[in-house]
Amino acid sequence: QVQLVESGGGLVQAGGSLRLSCAASGTFLSINTMGWYRQGPGKQRELVATCTSSGSTNYADSVKGRFTISRGNAKNTVFLQMSSLRPEDTAVYYCNARIWSADFWGQGTQVTVSS
Repeated sequence: QVQLVESGGGLVQAGGSLRLSCAASGTFLSINTMGWYRQGPGKQRELVATCTSSGSTNYADSVKGRFTISRGNAKNTVFLQMSSLRPEDTAVYYCNARIWSADFWGQGTQVTVSS
C-alpha cells in the first residue's frame, strides 16, 4: 500500500505564490510518475502537472509558465511551485502517484486565491 501526504496549501492573494509538497510512503520499489491534480468548486478533477522519474514534465495549458513541478532527490516526493496565482486556481489540490498501472491519491490540500 502507498500513502501520500500533502502539505503547503492555504489562502493567498491574487498574484502571490505557494509551494505544495507531497511525500509518498509505503511498500514500493519506485514511482513511475507523480503529479498534481485539482478540483475546483463545481468542477471535475483536472490535471495540473506531472513529472516522471526521469524528469519529464507535463503541464495543463492554464498553468504553463506559472507553475513548476519537481521531484525530490529520493524520488518519492513531488513539489509544485505556484506563482502568479489567480482566483481561478482556487481548488483542492491532490497529489497522485502512479506505480505501474495503479493510481494512488493523497487526501487533498485546499488552495484559495482571493482577488
